Amino acid sequence: MSTFEEFRVQFDAELTFRNGGGLQVQEFRLDIPGDDIADEDLGPLLVRHLGLLMVDKVTISRKTLLREAHKGSRGVGRDEPAERRVVDLSHVLRDGIITTPGLPGPEIGDHLRREDSASRYAPGTSFQLDRISMISGTGTYLDSPNHRFAEGADVAGLPLAGLADLEGLLVRVTDGVRPVDRTALLPYDVRGRAVLIQTGWDRHWNTGAYGSGEHPYVTLDAAEWLAAEGAALVGIDTINIDDTADATRPAHTTLLAAGIPIVEHLTGLAQLPPDGFRFHAAPPAAEGMASFTVRAYAVVGS
Repeated sequence: MSTFEEFRVQFDAELTFRNGGGLQVQEFRLDIPGDDIADEDLGPLLVRHLGLLMVDKVTISRKTLLREAHKGSRGVGRDEPAERRVVDLSHVLRDGIITTPGLPGPEIGDHLRREDSASRYAPGTSFQLDRISMISGTGTYLDSPNHRFAEGADVAGLPLAGLADLEGLLVRVTDGVRPVDRTALLPYDVRGRAVLIQTGWDRHWNTGAYGSGEHPYVTLDAAEWLAAEGAALVGIDTINIDDTADATRPAHTTLLAAGIPIVEHLTGLAQLPPDGFRFHAAPPAAEGMASFTVRAYAVVGS
């Protein structure tokens, strides 16, 4: 759940234009910056959201307030949180935990136990050295272009500026929607931003349902639109950004061909506002690695 309360409004509206003609909307929903909004303020908000010109009059009817998370309506300002928050968006790694069914979990253990190190140092002084063995696709991780293309940049070859301190954008997808297509993204300005897609699938993490093949995914037309519009990075809270039944992996292919890194297995996206946050997901600069685990997080507020 979100850590701050948000409201939206559902309404009908009739718009007329100074140069003739009109427009009607029914059961339209918009984010609002507070817990209520007057009709005379809602009309201009609708005009800004739709990007309309030469509007003469807006008549609002059947208005209903809704207590639900913002979806990122255009032209809707919101107060910044009073305090700066750091939101962890990564799954915790544990010995043996499975990220993708069929692939091994990490092996985490001792290289040098604290008790064994004590004899090497002064009395009362000891150290712990640990080891981990894992495949690159473990936990929350980032895919570089090299994951899909042999000639593409590996994680060490990606510019750090494209992985850290990115302006973030959250796209909330209606629960139960599997294909995230182009129409779900069209209202958003994604250029130069980390586009994080919240589907709620992370609630199945570490269960049989998580890798069942019924997870939400990004379609080819959505990936092509994200690439054409210049997204800086795309993340999702599911097992795969692609439909795992499609062996061509169109979303991976399209985004990585455009040099857009992908972060999969995100979690906790419900804690984020639609925008107004900075996203970070930088892996170690490991040469020859096509993917690598990250500690993904967002900084909300100033």
